[in-house]
Amino acid sequence: MSMNQTPENSGREVAIRLRGIRNQFGSHVVHDDLDLDVYRGEILGVVGGSGTGKSVLLRTICGLQTPSAGTIEVLGTDVRTADEDTRVDLEHRWGVMFQDGALFSSLNVRENVEVPMRAVAGLDPHLRSALADLKVSMVGLPYLAGDKFPSELSGGMRKRAGLARALALDPELLFLDEPTAGLDPIGAADFDTLIRSLSLSLGLTVFLVTHDLDTLHATCDRIAVLAEKKVLVTGTMNDMLQVDHPWVHEYFHGPRARAATASADELAQTGQKER
Repeated sequence: MSMNQTPENSGREVAIRLRGIRNQFGSHVVHDDLDLDVYRGEILGVVGGSGTGKSVLLRTICGLQTPSAGTIEVLGTDVRTADEDTRVDLEHRWGVMFQDGALFSSLNVRENVEVPMRAVAGLDPHLRSALADLKVSMVGLPYLAGDKFPSELSGGMRKRAGLARALALDPELLFLDEPTAGLDPIGAADFDTLIRSLSLSLGLTVFLVTHDLDTLHATCDRIAVLAEKKVLVTGTMNDMLQVDHPWVHEYFHGPRARAATASADELAQTGQKER
């Protein structure tokens, strides 16, 4: 458990390195001297109370929010000093899924998934369409969903379509902003399983903003807690249970935490019986 890099992680490759990040809006400071490492191949869950800037941090790494101070290194590239061509190449190596899916309402699902592919010069339209159908299938949507418009989809299907678009260019990094928000418990559990499965099969590094304790239990390798304008602590779920900070203790030991732990234990027992 550490603010940054622990001895057991010292030999791991860092996919995202943040140092001294400061984000502010006018006089309101959201992050101050924030440090964080995300290791290649892991799923990192980012949690924190309301107003701690979880989504702001995600947007900062992706270049949608410019910090007033600090360095951002992604896949070995300094994002803030990279030239335009390098930056464009780097952006093709990550995918982003926003909380509401952020789909274009005038495009069907297939066309939405094709949007990032249109930046690839010389890609045949027929191949682009076929690749989009493949991504739609990868996220568990039926084939016919490709012809549907966002307004014709359920909330869960829209999220999967947004995920398919985030995977359009076969990224190494995947940024997810509250992926299970608004889903019923069964749909959320299915989405957790999907994220975990895709991460393992595709070798993805995942930066996952969430408030869902079930998602932390089911999906994340490590957790980073935002509090007091910085990353207060990082570690595994077991590490979080040992932290005596008031917010962290309440979050990971409260009634919802106990329910999530019980659900995780039941799943583990079920798996042992099946084996």
